[in-house]
Amino acid sequence: MSSEAPLKAVFFDRDGVLNADHGYVHDPARLEWIPGAREAVAALTRAGVRCIVVTNQSGVARGYFPETAVHALHAFMREELARTGGEIAAFYHAPFHKDAVIEAYRHDDHPDRKPNPGMILRGLAEHGLSPETCVLVGDNDSDVEAARRAGVEGFLFEGGDLLNFLERKLGRRFPAAPGDPA
Repeated sequence: MSSEAPLKAVFFDRDGVLNADHGYVHDPARLEWIPGAREAVAALTRAGVRCIVVTNQSGVARGYFPETAVHALHAFMREELARTGGEIAAFYHAPFHKDAVIEAYRHDDHPDRKPNPGMILRGLAEHGLSPETCVLVGDNDSDVEAARRAGVEGFLFEGGDLLNFLERKLGRRFPAAPGDPA
């Protein structure tokens, strides 16, 4: 991200960044938030920064769960985040995989499946964002590569508290929620 450009949006990978990656997470009962994830989304929302999720979901292609389960989990996440003042502006998911058992999702190199930048490019276009005003946080090299291909700075999150990670990477502190101790 350019030091002159204000931060307008943070693109997040989902599994391993916002929630613990237990393998093909699709059931709200199995959702376990990463420490600081809800607080990070809430702090960014309060600061006027859009939060956008871009996630590969090959479990759909592999027949482990239907695409409707992805939508239901994302709706549940939105509700949970709203309780802390956080908002996800958009969820983009890529249910495609080259080894899909469901023909409709079989694709050797879908433009949306990271490391391809399709979901990020769509998010930029649909939200009127410039790449230099955005960052992406992912837990895999493919996330960071997708960001690079979209012209967005990518940060590799290797665990810990997501809010602290973002504050370190962005070189700024976010205001506490009203009523939180300073």
